[in-house]
Amino acid sequence: MSDTAAQSTKQNPLQFVSDALNDLRAKGVAPKLRVLQGEQKTHADFDGKEVINLASNNYLGLTTHKALKRAAIEAVRKYGAGAGAVRTIAGTMKLHMDLEEQIAKFKNVDACVVFQSGFTANAGTVSAILGKEDLIISDELNHASIIDGARLSKATIKVFRHKDTADCERILQETADWKGHKLIITDGVFSMDGDIAPLPQLCDLAEKYNCIMMVDDAHSSGVLGRGGRGTIDHFNVHGRVHIQVGTLSKAIGVMGGYVCGSRDLIDFLYLRARPFLFSTSHPPASAASCAAAFTLLDSPEGERLVKKLWANTKFFKRELKKRGFQFKTSETPIVPIHVGEAAKAYEFSKKLFEAGVFAPAVGYPTVAEGKARLRAIISAAHKRDELLKAADILAEVGKTLGVV
Repeated sequence: MSDTAAQSTKQNPLQFVSDALNDLRAKGVAPKLRVLQGEQKTHADFDGKEVINLASNNYLGLTTHKALKRAAIEAVRKYGAGAGAVRTIAGTMKLHMDLEEQIAKFKNVDACVVFQSGFTANAGTVSAILGKEDLIISDELNHASIIDGARLSKATIKVFRHKDTADCERILQETADWKGHKLIITDGVFSMDGDIAPLPQLCDLAEKYNCIMMVDDAHSSGVLGRGGRGTIDHFNVHGRVHIQVGTLSKAIGVMGGYVCGSRDLIDFLYLRARPFLFSTSHPPASAASCAAAFTLLDSPEGERLVKKLWANTKFFKRELKKRGFQFKTSETPIVPIHVGEAAKAYEFSKKLFEAGVFAPAVGYPTVAEGKARLRAIISAAHKRDELLKAADILAEVGKTLGVV
């Protein structure tokens, strides 16, 4: 028998991966990646087809803003294409320190550290400050990065029902004698339903039971609060949240994440947050364009963009309701259209795309089984005629599938 024939008779140790993939495809829940050709705009070319884009987290349209592009180009010319090292060796540039100071001032805190992504900001922070003797009290719909950070910390994890502060207090009462540190953690805006955390009440509980209070503001930075300062500003709970996490890849329009808090917290994360320690720092273009975005937000133009985002959001939701759609939980530009069955949600998204609207389906494991939905996200850059056309197409396709 030849070597090739002998190899072909051997069992493939990764066959289980192929089997699982084929099973997902057979169930209709294995969509291919859509490929963007050109800029991330509200009317964009995906897979060679022009569609109205309701899929992007680009809340303020900053991915293509001339100020961000100009800052990126100037930074490349002056500093090169890359930073060349991790932050703790030779990769900390003045651009990075200036950006952190700018964000800290914007968020009204002492200090800030920038991470390579929002995911690593959450996961790296929780796992750095807590250990196996500690306790984490977490909302059941918190983002995967919070869940992974909690698991990495090896702390005990207690989950309270979504936005249920009474259930959160029940856990705190049951663990009142806990010897280690305690952390209450929540998303500011929940990414799948677009609802807002009951932050003032959670702050009350954190103070009553001597807990660290941590908020992931990924979907509220650039959306809620003055000029997009987030849920802490929205609820005016400045000084009551010990750790604020945000992203640079959604409303800010670039990439990365950040953590804000006390000077000691940030200095500690410089030394102990593993993603920060073991990842090369932001390239100059990214750091400079993020700085340009925060300069923009902290200006009259930034205020106008946030107002336009909310005007578009109210307009689109009103038009969808006229066409029979219901989304009771959404309080933000995230518009979930609940379908239930995952295969049906993916079919809905596919037919919408064919009709000229890109609104991606979201199924398990991103959401629970049986709770699949489409998620539309509104931008300040959307034009009214785009939103009207998208609403018409959503209604037409939704009716053919019995969604509306």
